[in-house]
Amino acid sequence: MSEKKRISLFRYWTTRYLITLCIGLLVIGIASSYWINYSEKQKRLDFMRLMAAEVSDRVVDANGRVITAPFLFRLLDSRQESLRVNYKPFMVILDADHRAVFGGPGPFSSELRRMARDLVATDESMSQVELDRGEKLLFVKKSIQVNQQTVGWVMLFTPMQDLTRSTTEFQLLFTMLISLGLLGWLVIYLLTKKLSTPIKEVADAAKQIVMGNYDIHLEKDRREDEIYELIHSFKEMADRLRQLELMRTELLAGVTHELKTPVTSISGLVQAVKDDIVGGEEAKEFLEICSKETVRLQKMVEDLLDFNSFAVGDIRIRREQQNIYELVQEITHQWQIVQEVEQIELSIVKPEEPIIASTDPLRVQQILYNLLNNAAQAMDSAGKIVVSLSRTGDEIRIDVKDTGSGIPEAEQPLIFERFYRGEEKKHLVRGLGLGLSFSKMIAQALGGKLLLSESSRAGSTFTLLLRA
Repeated sequence: MSEKKRISLFRYWTTRYLITLCIGLLVIGIASSYWINYSEKQKRLDFMRLMAAEVSDRVVDANGRVITAPFLFRLLDSRQESLRVNYKPFMVILDADHRAVFGGPGPFSSELRRMARDLVATDESMSQVELDRGEKLLFVKKSIQVNQQTVGWVMLFTPMQDLTRSTTEFQLLFTMLISLGLLGWLVIYLLTKKLSTPIKEVADAAKQIVMGNYDIHLEKDRREDEIYELIHSFKEMADRLRQLELMRTELLAGVTHELKTPVTSISGLVQAVKDDIVGGEEAKEFLEICSKETVRLQKMVEDLLDFNSFAVGDIRIRREQQNIYELVQEITHQWQIVQEVEQIELSIVKPEEPIIASTDPLRVQQILYNLLNNAAQAMDSAGKIVVSLSRTGDEIRIDVKDTGSGIPEAEQPLIFERFYRGEEKKHLVRGLGLGLSFSKMIAQALGGKLLLSESSRAGSTFTLLLRA
């Protein structure tokens, strides 16, 4: 199935905003046209009612008869001028016998005079008539009263098509709608362009990252909070990816080296024994070295497998009620027994009151072993390690402090990263750099935290926080 053709964010939203704007203005224009047309119709009817009432009062002589005179034309002209209207209605005046005594001016005079007799009997509320040819006219009728008797009628007519021809409101309306449309389109264009530009820059930067270029440049000085957060987070992500890429490269080189070294050593030593190059006690020594290298190689492979399990959250926790001080004392004692160097002094600071908590003793042992091993390596196998135990509220705190050379400040934010190893440690200690990363994941699985509390040339302190 072919992919849909994609268009730019700027074009997509500008087009839709413009369509929405046009539809909205069209609806407003239609509604306003109806309203203007209705208002103009009512205005004309009011004008004609006023004229009809005035004429009905002035076309009766002293004897109560309907008369016509040239003043009627002047009356229409003066009222048209005073009320500032641009049309002149057609007038028909009937006497008591329904005879047309006056009619004009207008193109429908003969037909309207014939219709006037029939319109006398119509309802007073009637305001519209239709000619034989289909022409629609507004219509106003006013009776001429003398001594409460009807002696005639005044009728005024005006074509409805003149409503749109003569009014200026429609011109103003359409001018306003066109102006609003142009202004709205301009505002939409500028705002959409301003919004889409930083997003396009981020999209272009993402393409650079896909191609392996992590050195991107984005304008961070944005006033919009969401745009600023997007650019800032993307920049941090790019820096993080660059860092992870460097660590991945170092990992491949380090893991290859760490696995290759014992394999090469084992291969050479076994080949020497096999070819009878060495024998007797020396051959036993070679085989002993091979055994140690095999154990170390097995440990590294197990670490990689454990890390894979831990990374997907597969850490099994079996909680038991434990006296934390006794647990720490047992763990440190076991660790100290297997140490080959005796220059390390290990002490435990006992809490004032017993601390009982539900935790997994095996996982706590894994964490403390890693911390103690790191402390021993940092002191170059000579120094002092102090393990302090305390409790604050619902939190149990275990501090492991050493008197080593400390961790450089630039490396401190990275020590819990997977496969990360400090510059000095790379050359002094062999390993995969998974110990602290393992320990942090285990601490989180226990519901606690593992932190680097402090580090200086006088030593480092790692803190394990557990729930009570």
